[in-house]
Amino acid sequence: MNGLGRPGRFWSARRVPAGLTALVLLGALGLLLYDIVSERTGHPVMEWRRWLAEQLATRPLHDGWIVGIAVALIVIGAWMVALALTPGLRGLLPMGHDENDADAIRAGIDRTAVRLVLRDRAMAVPGVRAVRVDVGRRRIRARAQAHFRDLDEVRADLLTALGDGIRQLGLARRPGLSVRVRRPAR
Repeated sequence: MNGLGRPGRFWSARRVPAGLTALVLLGALGLLLYDIVSERTGHPVMEWRRWLAEQLATRPLHDGWIVGIAVALIVIGAWMVALALTPGLRGLLPMGHDENDADAIRAGIDRTAVRLVLRDRAMAVPGVRAVRVDVGRRRIRARAQAHFRDLDEVRADLLTALGDGIRQLGLARRPGLSVRVRRPAR
């Protein structure tokens, strides 16, 4: 492990959805509170509240507008819960840091950058004609085409080169490595 910490995933700030939701709720609740206080002090109820109460009293529950609004509110609510419970920066892989260093900066590397680095390392292996590297959070898959060396030798060299590359990247959670080598189609 060589002293590298295991930081968790990066969470996105999500300021825009939170801010918009807060503004909409603040405006709606402020308007409703104003209307209720106005009614309690003897002033007439606002027209929108009277209209809304009449619509809710006269429309059946299976009306298309009622069902549509209910479905829209459920979808928006589920979206907000999903935003609250999931980390948003899934394309950013956390890198390890020294646990003893209190001033350590938390670092991450983009999956695309990892893919490019490992692809370049794989192309440097003798006998590799083409390679495709897919980087997931838990597994890295490399599919290579070999054109003049034995497939087992190329696979062993690729495992070594890509394994060293993953180690040198310093990821907090070292992903598994899967390598497939084949001859190009004729």
